[in-house]
Order: sequence, then structure tokens, then C-alpha cells
Amino acid sequence: MNQKILDEQVRSHLTAADPAARITEQELAASRERSLNIRTTEGNSSGEIFVVDSPEQSSTVVSLSAERQRRRRRWLTSVAAAAVLAALVAGDLVGLAGWRGSATAEAAEVLNTAAATAITSTDPVVKPGQYLRIRSTNVWSTEEWPEDGSKYQWLDTEKMDMYIPADRNEEWVWLRSGRMPTTFFDDKARKYVQEQSRQPHPETLRAPKGEFYGQPGGTLTNDMSTFPRDPYRLLNHIYIRTLGAGQSVDGEALVFIADLLRSGLVPADLRAALYKAAAMIPGVTIMEGQANLDGRTGVAIGRTEGTLMRQEIIIDPKTGQLIGERQVLTQDYGVMPAGTPISWTAVETSVSDTAP
Repeated sequence: MNQKILDEQVRSHLTAADPAARITEQELAASRERSLNIRTTEGNSSGEIFVVDSPEQSSTVVSLSAERQRRRRRWLTSVAAAAVLAALVAGDLVGLAGWRGSATAEAAEVLNTAAATAITSTDPVVKPGQYLRIRSTNVWSTEEWPEDGSKYQWLDTEKMDMYIPADRNEEWVWLRSGRMPTTFFDDKARKYVQEQSRQPHPETLRAPKGEFYGQPGGTLTNDMSTFPRDPYRLLNHIYIRTLGAGQSVDGEALVFIADLLRSGLVPADLRAALYKAAAMIPGVTIMEGQANLDGRTGVAIGRTEGTLMRQEIIIDPKTGQLIGERQVLTQDYGVMPAGTPISWTAVETSVSDTAP
């Protein structure tokens, strides 16, 4: 069967079974009861699902994970894996949330406490004529391979300042400082960058509805109203939206949550639901109790994906506010040592009376 057609069939099955659509509480309880025949080994974070036909039978392992080098690589690579996933849905198991374990108790406590705090917090009120201002510091890793076969690695930093009008159909303004090499791990890369005399290229972008670079920036913000606020249903919804992406279903779910939170546009009720949903993802744990990100300190909660890196979100547990998110190397990669945050974003929001 053509892989694209197969993926679409599985996506269709999952979408049809989205609990946010029409699953009743009675059906949900029945599904959870049947789900007791599905389990994973403790500590498994590879995306493997163990299907048990009955308690007396031995388990058959079907791997749903595939090696990737970047985000958004497809992991549904075998007919058998897709067939198992389709069978789970066809059997009224209604997605994957909640049946294969959850975050560690310590991580879940921090996330649920942050959720409780977030739900009582007040979002910035943007009045007509005003703007929601989202300031962020962004860091990315850069690699280059010149024709001589050399390899150079370093980190770039870019400051961003976005102004979103109260009426989000009006013009958005986005100030970008341009990427500037800021962190080097060896003199070879530093010299290489200096010889090229690299300079940032600042931009001031303007676009109705936030459609920068031809992309509908406002679509995500409008779409947030359709996200379920029940954490269980929300996590299922995320699993469905990220089908076929990432290295594992759980890893990509946390990446999706981190991407959504760092936008700075998530309302308090959805932010609380996202924290609670993250607490239901297997393999999520506290990575660092005092994590510093751009001068602010919070608790880093994340999940190790594969053997190379972990995805983290950093939360101020006192306020329930997201400080930012980052990806951290778990082993040496080229000249970059283990423990290096090779990608991170720190976010702050406020209200402005004017825009540039």
C-alpha cells in the first residue's frame, strides 16, 4: 500500500476517534477499562507499544519509532505499525493519552501546581488600539561544511519583538534583530566566522493577520479556541495533530506543547490544560530544579528523546508562567559538549499602547 495513503487512512481513523469531538464520559470510562490490556515496559520512551491480546498471552512488540535527524520526520514507516495503531483506534481505545504511564510524580506535581496557578492568573488585557507585545530571545545551533570538507559549529542569537493588535485581523509588526554568532566551542569556528565578517540583518516586518513571509501567523491564535480544555482530551488531540511527526508520539507531543507555549499567545485556561497534559506524557521528568534561562530561573521539565537530546519547558512554579523552552544535548555532538542547550527561546509578554 502506498505509504501516503496508509498515513491518511490512519489519520482518518484517529481524527474520527478524537474524544474532543463526541466521546461521552461513559464511553471514555469503558475505553479506559479496555485499555488495561495495553501496557509498556517501565521507563520505555522509544514510542514502542506492547499489544496484549489477553492477560494469559505473551506480549507482542510493535515499534512505532524510526530514526530521525530533525523534527517532523515521519515515524510511521511500516505497514505493521500503522495497522496496530489503526486497530487501537478501531477497537475504541480512542487515542493514546493516559494508558501508557505518565510523567514522574515530581514532574507531575510541578506541572499540576503550575496549572492551578495559571488558571487563577489574569491574562494581559489588550484594549482597542493597544497591542500585545511578545519579546523573545532565541538561540539556535549552526553548522556549516565548506567545500574543503571542514565542519564548523556555533550558536546564533536573535532578539525578536512582536506587536499583535487587539483586533488580530489588523496589521501585526515584527522586529527581528537578525541572527548573530554569539557562542563558540573552539577557536576554529570563531576564526571562520570572523573571516567572513558576518553581520546580522535586522528586519521590520508588517502583515495583516500576522501573515509574515506569506504564512498565516494568525491561524494558530484563532485555532486555540478549538483546543479541548480537558487535559486528557487535549493530549489525545495533540497526538492526532502530530501523527507521523517526530521520533516518537510522546516526544513529539511535548515538542508541540513547548512550541505552542513559547508563542506567548496561549490563554491561561489553555496554558493550564497544556501543563496538565504534559504531566500525562510518559517519560517526562524534572531535569533541573534551578534552570536559568536568559537571566530568569525556573524548573526545567522535559523528556529525553533518543540518545542525543532532551526537550525541556522551563516554568516559574510560583506564577505558573512559562519562562521558555530549550533542547539540550545529552551527549557530545561534534565540538558541542553534553549539557549544551543548542536551541532555546525565552519569552516575555506585556501590553503596549503603540507599535513601531
